[in-house]
Amino acid sequence: MIKFFLMVNKQGQTRLSRYYEHVEIHKRTMLEAEVVKHCLSRSKDQCSFIEYKDFKLVYRQYAALFVVVGINETENEMAVYELIHNFVEVLDKYFSRVVSETSNLLQNISSLSEPWLL
Repeated sequence: MIKFFLMVNKQGQTRLSRYYEHVEIHKRTMLEAEVVKHCLSRSKDQCSFIEYKDFKLVYRQYAALFVVVGINETENEMAVYELIHNFVEVLDKYFSRVVSETSNLLQNISSLSEPWLL
């Protein structure tokens, strides 16, 4: 089961967040900071799956944008990894030519003055 979905930039700013379980705002902020720290500290050669507390993190990097999904222990990491890519492809269709010009997506998302809560 998916616990949360985050889109963050390389500066660690959350651009989009969606939680599927109730988490208090204060705890969300702490959780996002720790999750981003773990993802940003990893090299591109390392695996995109991280064991973290009582769940797993699955992330993908698109230029300066990280898409991070928190899942429980029973969820299939590869399926979630593919889900992230499909999500970005949908954004590509909606915003036109995003994947081939990833910087446009980043500019659209990074230019948001406030994070989006779904």
